[in-house]
Amino acid sequence: MTVGPPPDPSPVTANGLIDIVFGEIWTRPGLSRRDRRFVTLSCVADAGAEEALAEHVYAALHSGDISITEMRETVLHFAVYAGWPKASQFNGVVDRQWERIHRERGIGVPPPEPLLPLTTASDPDARLADGAAAFSEINCLPFAPDRDNPYQGAGILNFVFGEMWVRPGLGMKERRLITVACVGFQGAPTPITSHVYAALKSRDLSFDEMDELALHFAAYSGWAQATHLSSAIAEQKARVLRERHDEHEPPG
Repeated sequence: MTVGPPPDPSPVTANGLIDIVFGEIWTRPGLSRRDRRFVTLSCVADAGAEEALAEHVYAALHSGDISITEMRETVLHFAVYAGWPKASQFNGVVDRQWERIHRERGIGVPPPEPLLPLTTASDPDARLADGAAAFSEINCLPFAPDRDNPYQGAGILNFVFGEMWVRPGLGMKERRLITVACVGFQGAPTPITSHVYAALKSRDLSFDEMDELALHFAAYSGWAQATHLSSAIAEQKARVLRERHDEHEPPG
């Protein structure tokens, strides 16, 4: 957290937060500290606990684990999967903690970086076609949704996969971590299944990393939701293993 631990001797802090969350979960080898930042930020931003969110945004930026460009891109990705109102609060916290870090260092806040260049087509039909191709590739599916309504055409194909998933500000692994955390706390069955499957099928997340994600998720979004996520992970691991066997791919 880049600051000292709280002096609170209560069981929640001493036994839960210090002994379990930081003494055990954060130090496990299954995910890097940087990877855990993306899962944590998503879960805490969803919880609406502004003080805790400020602490984790500060720690991620202050430690250098996540750059300000990556943090702002995380907010955008979070907005798509968790909603713009919660992302608006997240964005405001990022601004304030970025200013705090520079104030503590005795230097001025640098001017905002220019928006990352768009790499996607400007022609509407070409953009939709690119979005359909990205949807299929990212979700590891042989098809993409039709453009038959605003949600699918303007939303899913044009923006979510035609723009956001292919932006240069975050790598694919980071986007998988954010997305799986978001669909986990949303609890919607189809997105959980599809995004866990795609993360494993693509090998952007290994089986061990996905299991570790579920444990870390439990600490910040609760064991009930994590149990549901873990069940989906077990089902999709079995599915991916069957497909790898059928396709004669190595299982790991």
